[in-house]
Amino acid sequence: MSGERQPVWVGRVAIMTVPAEVDTSNAAQLREDLLSAVAQGASLVIADMSATTFCDSAGVAALVRVVRQAAASGSGLRIAASAPVVTRVLALTGVDKLIEIYPSVAAALGDDIAADATDETAHAVLPPQADPEESAPQPG
Repeated sequence: MSGERQPVWVGRVAIMTVPAEVDTSNAAQLREDLLSAVAQGASLVIADMSATTFCDSAGVAALVRVVRQAAASGSGLRIAASAPVVTRVLALTGVDKLIEIYPSVAAALGDDIAADATDETAHAVLPPQADPEESAPQPG
């Protein structure tokens, strides 16, 4: 990563895109980027590793440090990862017991988007639900 990446905010949830490869050359920057979102008041940070195809021990260590510091700050960390090589590393190292792993960002957002997002943001991301009374036939 060259320089700090900016998260995408959905209410108080920060979604941070992780590079295709995480290793000793960029793990420290990844840690700082994720912790920056925590410092900006994120209630939850989602590390979007959906395009990540490699993560070594430096990347794993960075994620562990982030989840611990986030928890100490009253925040949380979730990972969205789908590449088998990445999810296998997270499972083999036990990170999947410490950090919740989801197959996509949408799954990682789950119900938190409704709880944490502002009304405008939630409507921008979630489809509006019809009011059952409005869709019922009117007498007359």
